[in-house]
Amino acid sequence: MSSPDFVLHVPYQPDRPALEVTREFVRVLEQRRSVRDFSPAPVERELIEAVVAAAASAPSGANKQPWTFVCVQDPEIKRKIRLAAEVEEREFYESRATESWKADLAPLGTDEHKEFLEVAPWLVVVFRHAKDPEHRGGGAVYYSEESVGIATGMLLAAAQLAGLATLTHTPSPMGFLAKVLERPANERAYMLIPMGWPADECRVPAAALVKKQLGEVAVFR
Repeated sequence: MSSPDFVLHVPYQPDRPALEVTREFVRVLEQRRSVRDFSPAPVERELIEAVVAAAASAPSGANKQPWTFVCVQDPEIKRKIRLAAEVEEREFYESRATESWKADLAPLGTDEHKEFLEVAPWLVVVFRHAKDPEHRGGGAVYYSEESVGIATGMLLAAAQLAGLATLTHTPSPMGFLAKVLERPANERAYMLIPMGWPADECRVPAAALVKKQLGEVAVFR
């Protein structure tokens, strides 16, 4: 099938890193842990910009790029986010979470208190576009959940390569984030990611260190 006339095609000749580079990439990613003990030490904006640029290079359905990354450094805004998140988290632990869910969370030691939302120097809030803000193609967006999921994974990988600690935080519901951050109606909060350096006294649950082996998650035919 011939390509549409309006699409320009160019040669594709990407770099080809050696196997050793890939293994080093895996080694770095294997060190990632969900961190709740952050240092208040500042992180330069340029580093956060580089991490977000990596995420924004992700593939997306019809190249709609249905994401917005709101990077929050302002202490007052972080305070508002924490207070609103703790309201939802308190409701979750008191009435929404099933007993089995709370049992699964118990080894991690989590509760409704989210001090890290103020301590971490940056909060990166990922928003998914329900409609194209530029109204291309009538405003339709394709595979937005999958596209934003890929971009978020790349964001976390880039942050790990930068030596930054992160946490995938998803208070439910997350509608308050659009209100606090004054986002347009077409955007839906997807994930709230505190980002910064781990505190000197940072500890992570031992249970979180255990990952399935390759043979348990991959099938080669």
